[in-house]
Amino acid sequence: ISVWRQHLDDTVIRAPFAGVVTQKNAQPGEMISPMSVGGFTRTGICTIVDMSSLEIEIDVNESYINRVSTGQPVVATLDSYPEWRIPASVVAIIPTADRQKSTVKVRVGFESFDPRILPDMGVKVAFQGAADAPASELSLKVPATAISSREGRDYAWVVRNGSVERRAVTVDERKDGTVTIAAGLNEGERIVVDVPEGIVDGARVKEAKR
Repeated sequence: ISVWRQHLDDTVIRAPFAGVVTQKNAQPGEMISPMSVGGFTRTGICTIVDMSSLEIEIDVNESYINRVSTGQPVVATLDSYPEWRIPASVVAIIPTADRQKSTVKVRVGFESFDPRILPDMGVKVAFQGAADAPASELSLKVPATAISSREGRDYAWVVRNGSVERRAVTVDERKDGTVTIAAGLNEGERIVVDVPEGIVDGARVKEAKR
């Protein structure tokens, strides 16, 4: 009896934690193995998400990372609910940088769970000041023509020693031909105001006289 009871128990698959199935990874008849060997073998049955532990991963520009600290308040805005300001805070700053993008990854956690927040949703964040400074003091306004978008990211072109450097920026607001930059640019930096087509990193530029 114990053998058959064990066989019956083996037909039940128990999740390691309570959550929501977001993806079905295997079909009836396929084999499940910790290591994939191709063919009809899968490494897992499904993807489960603990909805109460959802976090935001942000690429913060290196020039701004010194203003970010663990526990710092953050306001998040979902693309699908642009008027809903969601309280959050910085959970961790990953101690490594992406040299290609000149960014550091930051994890932000929501203050409370809401069923409207779903995995892989588009979201914007605004860090609520550093060293108790109001967020408005950390924002810069630039002409909308100074910001270019590529592959879903916004960039400014910073001028240094006669050449340009592409810099990832976080856009807070677009209004009346201007863009409010929440992160990525520092006061006093020179940028290309009218970004030409085909501009690349390292391109030589000179100031236009008007």
